[in-house]
Amino acid sequence: MTTTNMGHSEQPSPFSSSQLLPPSSTTSHPLRDIPGSYGPRLLGPFLDRLDYFWFQGPDNFYRKRMEKHRSTVFRTNVPPSFPFYLNVNPNVVAILDCESFSHLFDMEIVEKRNVLIGDFMPSVKFTGDMRVCAYLDPSEPQHAKIKSFGLDLLKRSSRVWIEELESGLGTMWDTIDLSVAKGGSAKYFSPLQKFLFHFLSKTIVGADPSSFSQEISDSGHTIMDKWLYLQILPAFYIGSFQPLTEIFLHSWAYPFALVRGDYQKLYKFVEKEGNEAVERGKAEFGLNHEEAVHNLLFFLGFNAFGGFTAFLPTLINAIASETTDLQERLRKEVRAKLGGAGVRLSFESVKEMELVKSVVYETLRLNPPVTTQFARAKKDFRLKSHDSSFDIKQGELLCGYQRLAMRDPKVFHDPEKFDPDRFLKKPELLNYLYWSNGSQRSSPSPSNKQCPGKDFVTITGCLFVAYMFQRYDSITGNSKSITALQKAT
Repeated sequence: MTTTNMGHSEQPSPFSSSQLLPPSSTTSHPLRDIPGSYGPRLLGPFLDRLDYFWFQGPDNFYRKRMEKHRSTVFRTNVPPSFPFYLNVNPNVVAILDCESFSHLFDMEIVEKRNVLIGDFMPSVKFTGDMRVCAYLDPSEPQHAKIKSFGLDLLKRSSRVWIEELESGLGTMWDTIDLSVAKGGSAKYFSPLQKFLFHFLSKTIVGADPSSFSQEISDSGHTIMDKWLYLQILPAFYIGSFQPLTEIFLHSWAYPFALVRGDYQKLYKFVEKEGNEAVERGKAEFGLNHEEAVHNLLFFLGFNAFGGFTAFLPTLINAIASETTDLQERLRKEVRAKLGGAGVRLSFESVKEMELVKSVVYETLRLNPPVTTQFARAKKDFRLKSHDSSFDIKQGELLCGYQRLAMRDPKVFHDPEKFDPDRFLKKPELLNYLYWSNGSQRSSPSPSNKQCPGKDFVTITGCLFVAYMFQRYDSITGNSKSITALQKAT
């Protein structure tokens, strides 16, 4: 890619207007050269990497460049990069507003082949020496087969979803209750992950960890963590222990050999206990045995377990750290819709909880589980932001940073504020809620890359909140710990 430096000082700031203007693809915008620079071939990416991981952090990394170039579209580098990633091209076109971000979902102009984590792709040894669904473009024949398999798994899981959720949450909150009673507070990450591993294994895979082995039952979640984080570590922001983090964690990709034994344990668990799902993948979707098992494991571990691990702590924090009357309002809505103590949760009941849904959506807006989405231009095209147009060349990598794109001040009023009523007051804003690699109002299908579990994530978030306020009158805490619990009266 050609290095350019074409900032225009006369351009207005992307934050200069407080007027809310919903994106419109029909609006004519002046053509502008893409501002920004990749810098010298090795030094530029290295300096940007230090800014991203060390000196600025991802939010400020993008925000400062957006303000410098007075544009929500600009050229920059993203990690991983020099010195030990010489086969990775860190050059990207960053897109940070709702209108430009929507181009990432247009499969006529972009492709998603091997760009889950940007130009860097973990070794296929982590996934059985094959490219699983997340790395396939919809134009590849296997994508439709595997995506259809994933959608079918979720459809079938709905039969036991509520039952397993309530059972697992009961065990999780019992553990937290005991810790709070004993020590005054409780770190909930480990109980949450253990709940997620058991719950998702039973619902998606049809596999009970307790039936396989004591190790998988007790430690399956930590085994999954090691396999998951070793893959994404080169691009994962940690934010502490510098410069050791930069030297030892972000300078090279760690080999699969470090988790080979752990992955085999997970593989055998899914293969044996999820045999019914594996056989269905083969018989109904045309997958071979290895494709069915490895993709099923990836759906379970990377997509579902990893996604909920990122999402639910932010949801707990959004509610437990609130000092307004939000909890009282949530409690009243939950109990009014359920119709009394001891009533079982249902998909239908939570769909009527408008405030609960708005809180879940607002949490996903401010803290999307996947912060960055990538796509590669499959042909030359013209990209539009709110106020300008830019020529994108075939092969250029687009990098959408969601934590800023979904704080677009021309779409979301007071975008940095957590507003629990935002989507209650303006449900049309769901058109611009992009956390799932697509709009909240669009649907995942074999022909696109939208998260197959998009609707299950949001409704599970609602069920999670509803369960909390069935069980408790109030909860106090943050993204790591619960410090006080008041049982329902």
